[in-house]
Amino acid sequence: MNICILGAGGWGTALAIVLQQNRNKVTLWEYDREYAHTLDEFRENFYYLPKVMIPEKIHITSDLDEAVKGKDIIVVATPTQYIRGAIEPIKNIDFSNRIILSVSKGIENHSLMTVSQIFEDVFPKIGKRNIVVLSGPSHAEEVAKKIPTAVVAASVDEENAHIVQKAFSNKYFRAYRSSDIIGVELGGALKNVIAIAAGIADGAGFGDNTKAAIMTRGIREITRLGMKLGAHESTFIGLSGIGDLIVTCMSRLSRNRFVGEEVGKGKKLKQVLAEMKMVAEGVATTESTHQLAKKIGVELPIIEQVYKVLFLGKDPYHATEILMTRDLKEEK
Repeated sequence: MNICILGAGGWGTALAIVLQQNRNKVTLWEYDREYAHTLDEFRENFYYLPKVMIPEKIHITSDLDEAVKGKDIIVVATPTQYIRGAIEPIKNIDFSNRIILSVSKGIENHSLMTVSQIFEDVFPKIGKRNIVVLSGPSHAEEVAKKIPTAVVAASVDEENAHIVQKAFSNKYFRAYRSSDIIGVELGGALKNVIAIAAGIADGAGFGDNTKAAIMTRGIREITRLGMKLGAHESTFIGLSGIGDLIVTCMSRLSRNRFVGEEVGKGKKLKQVLAEMKMVAEGVATTESTHQLAKKIGVELPIIEQVYKVLFLGKDPYHATEILMTRDLKEEK
């Protein structure tokens, strides 16, 4: 298949390599012309995926029109808050017979849209059947090393989900199918917020008991919000739910857990973000989820406290005390 990937970060680069190794024709788009030239010349993503060679057969360009022209699948791998700006210039192209695939994990600020909803908003000539979402526990660094990884491809169109499955799957990268787009998207987006909470707990010096509680109650919060928005409860015990939550909360490779840990140690959020090269999607998604929960009337105690720690400067110990002293209730 002829596939382009919009976004040459670590994840976009790793997936480009997977797709090329699966004998697809792959184009990798990088918005910065100079860095695109660097990637093409040296065949290494020094900023986002160092020491991993990019095959010569992967075409690298900064020309957006060239990148999407004639492609069967357009993979959007830019951070969620930049997606709208990245795809607006091509909004008038007819993608009605293409697959638009999201591999990003977030909720857009202000609009409170998931990535699939951004696609529908920007592209007037596509429907839900054109959209597929790929998500799950999948660090780019490990995928690039061919470490066995399983994800889920979600679409209301089973044939398109199957096409994506076949394009990506091989002996170390396996894709399952789902019809629950909103559930898969929310699992992938909100686990980043819970990972920040787990990181805050680590930085503040709490233990494994605390992290286990955060993860367990965190997946209940994700499920509660998801079901309110029409997701299937079973999705959140799958790869894009508890699976992605586990890896993001536990791994030293997790950018969101790292942000939380640094904040838990006493650093200000602005300082932490200024020292990072990569984007921690969970920071912006914390703000979006806070607003979304208020809008639809869903109680999310952990996510609410993460919001207050990150954006209102609340002390992590005080936030934890509030969670621990809430009214006693049945576990559900």
